[in-house]
Amino acid sequence: MMNEVSTSTDHAVMPEGPDDLRLALSEARAEIARLNGEYDDLKLLYEALMEHGEAVEDQLAESNLALQNTQARLEAELVDAARYVMSILPAQRTEHPRTEWLLVPSTELGGDSFGYHAIDDDHMAFYLLDVCGHGVGAALLSVAVVNVLRASALPNARFQDPASVLAALNDAFPMEKQNNKFFTIWYGVYQRSSGMLRYATGGHPPAIHLRRQDDGSTAIRELITMGGMAIGAFPGMDYECGSIVIEPGDRLLILSDGTFEVDGPDGEMLSLAELAAFAATSDDSPQAILDWARAPGSILPDDFSLLRVSF
Repeated sequence: MMNEVSTSTDHAVMPEGPDDLRLALSEARAEIARLNGEYDDLKLLYEALMEHGEAVEDQLAESNLALQNTQARLEAELVDAARYVMSILPAQRTEHPRTEWLLVPSTELGGDSFGYHAIDDDHMAFYLLDVCGHGVGAALLSVAVVNVLRASALPNARFQDPASVLAALNDAFPMEKQNNKFFTIWYGVYQRSSGMLRYATGGHPPAIHLRRQDDGSTAIRELITMGGMAIGAFPGMDYECGSIVIEPGDRLLILSDGTFEVDGPDGEMLSLAELAAFAATSDDSPQAILDWARAPGSILPDDFSLLRVSF
């Protein structure tokens, strides 16, 4: 009896002849070639991505350097602009009437400014203005207004008449021509010969008049005119004029709302009346009022500007 040959399917099927072997080798070589091609493609793609990444990193580095240089230039220009704004402020007067002032912007450039100058031998003007907002636009407008007042360069303005000056300012600086910016102002004219102080306000806080009484107390009077709108907000506005006779020893505090619209120790916003009471009973110097209004280390929410005139 002949033995049967095992044909188990567990063994791999081998090529039966030379032709089958050559075909299998050819297919294997083709697969290897395909895989090598894919590898080369992937390698080229990787190298391209690496080169692109390095180019992007270089471009980002250059852009970052350019941004830093631009920021440094802008910061330097802001510093120069702030110096210019401060440079146009008047020197503090040591002769009658004496002045002392303090301006602390809440940012690099604020919208507050002020000035005083002789109109003629008998009249002297005092004024403080506050442009809405902060930054370059507000600073430019405040500088323009101060320069116009200092040069008496307002058409149709009678500079001894505060109401006339405010009306002329309102005509000269309409907000639609000032990038929608307006400003408030307190403007007064002191006549030496009579002691009369005439004043007008355009949307601005009152000036505080302080007078020492015979009993040693200090009387407080707020100098404001009613109905005066902010300058530039509406065309064709008329302004009222108030007056008071100044006596020797009187002091006048001309200020912006940034001097008192700050949070007090109890978290409540301070008021003009509280500032006036402090000045009347403690110290009315600009630095003392700043120290009173601002908590140590705190940041002012608005420009602090205060001009004290001592008669």
